[in-house]
Amino acid sequence: MTPDAAPAVAAPAPVRRGPGAAPRPRPALVGLLGAMAAVFAITVDMYLPSLPQVADEMGVNAATAQLTISFMMVGAAFGQLVVGPWSDRVGRRLPVLVGAAIHVVACLAVLLGSGIAVFLGLRLMQGVGAAAIGVCAHAFIRDRYNGPVAAATLSRLMLVIGVAPLFAPTAGEFIAHLWGWRAVFAVLAVCGLGVMVAVWRYLPESHPRERRTTGGVAVALRSYRVLAADRRFLAFAVLPGLVTGALIAYVSGSPFVLQGQFGLSGGQFSLFFAAAGVLMVGMAQINAHLVHRYSPIRIIRVALPVQIAVVVVMLAIAIAGVGGVAGFLIPLAVAVSFQNFVPPNATAIALGRHGERAGAAAAVCGALGALLPAAISPLVGVFGGTAVAMAAVMLASLLAALAVTAFGTPAFRRGGYEAGRD
Repeated sequence: MTPDAAPAVAAPAPVRRGPGAAPRPRPALVGLLGAMAAVFAITVDMYLPSLPQVADEMGVNAATAQLTISFMMVGAAFGQLVVGPWSDRVGRRLPVLVGAAIHVVACLAVLLGSGIAVFLGLRLMQGVGAAAIGVCAHAFIRDRYNGPVAAATLSRLMLVIGVAPLFAPTAGEFIAHLWGWRAVFAVLAVCGLGVMVAVWRYLPESHPRERRTTGGVAVALRSYRVLAADRRFLAFAVLPGLVTGALIAYVSGSPFVLQGQFGLSGGQFSLFFAAAGVLMVGMAQINAHLVHRYSPIRIIRVALPVQIAVVVVMLAIAIAGVGGVAGFLIPLAVAVSFQNFVPPNATAIALGRHGERAGAAAAVCGALGALLPAAISPLVGVFGGTAVAMAAVMLASLLAALAVTAFGTPAFRRGGYEAGRD
């Protein structure tokens, strides 16, 4: 069935699982896939406390410093669009190994010293490498799992990814304090090398030769044309990027807002970042439990409005200037904790529509999930780098996600809440 002919409410086609594939993944496999997906988050979060130092050393303003995050996301978007179809042709393992090698080299090159232009180029390369690793982790899940199991597996990945905001900023601040912010990238290179070795030894190939696509650029473009013609796929693929845009507005703006405006020390900032990460991990596991009882789209249509309501409260507090630092941080932490409800569920539904081109579909989801936040994150600095600016950008991104959900998906239509259920 072509995407245009897909029914309004349809269960995804069953996945052809290989011999010996379990209905649900083993914890060790989830851990490895989570480590692959976490390379990007660690590369962002460990470097995050150094943003003010980078701005001072290189003589740039906050908005330009935040571009070091945006450039990595642009690289991730480009990398996923290339690597996704490539992994459909050659399997998942080789692109991961190549991507990890690019990531390691780009991180080590930072140690040689550079100005802002070269540094932005290296961040672009780091994004490409991290994207190759992450897109193959998501494609692996779609190769073997579907529907609620896929959504639950993606949420379990968030348990591993969620470790990044728990420890990465604190570790990054400690390393930067002792040896300078560039030393952070030596540790990131070691992390990339560790993932490369683990994949080489332990990751099985999930995309057998008989299911791989043939041909070159023309086949990849044909896959993208099919995906672009599926408007419902595009709607679900856009949602993670918009919701993640709110998270990245917080990530890129928080060092300047929490340390600059509210006066938190580096340790206090890292502690709050870790606390928000704990909440994100906990909520991700709640989502992993809920998807076995409720359809993914039903969870989206409840969680997204709740998250918006919390951000509205946060914005009102910032505008009124009441409640002090605690009054702002509490709704901020709650808003961030809801991050892991929409992206895994929307991604599972999107990938479920195109199992035969899982690499390309995962690439589109990942590229949109990187490009949209890349465009959104500098806006906090552009509008002043204040608490009001950060909350307003977060709210605008989430409202855009709500509009896409309402008009591009069946979430709020009769019977639409069952879409994406096996």
